[in-house]
Amino acid sequence: MEQKQLPNATIILIMGILSILGCCCYGAPGLIMGIIAIVLGVKATKIYKASPEVYTSYVNVQAGKIMGIIGVVLSILFIIYLIWLISYFGWETLQDQEELQRRIQEMMGQ
Repeated sequence: MEQKQLPNATIILIMGILSILGCCCYGAPGLIMGIIAIVLGVKATKIYKASPEVYTSYVNVQAGKIMGIIGVVLSILFIIYLIWLISYFGWETLQDQEELQRRIQEMMGQ
């Protein structure tokens, strides 16, 4: 019997990688791509578990799913950090570079 590649295995891997990279873009792209990688990874895992002798590239699915989880966690942490930053300094301060530098120097005790 000829083995075939799991559906979406390459896409899952790419989305997992992009979710880690996307977490630095304000968190939202990484969160979206990570969730897609996880959902597709779970579906592909179910397909593989039903008949493992038919499919290959399960390693790509596992790697993509793990990277998707890491990307979601990093994105959530980055979003929490941004919320803290905005609540601590204020939106106006973050938009004014001189005021932001002054507030950081006050915070450091200089």
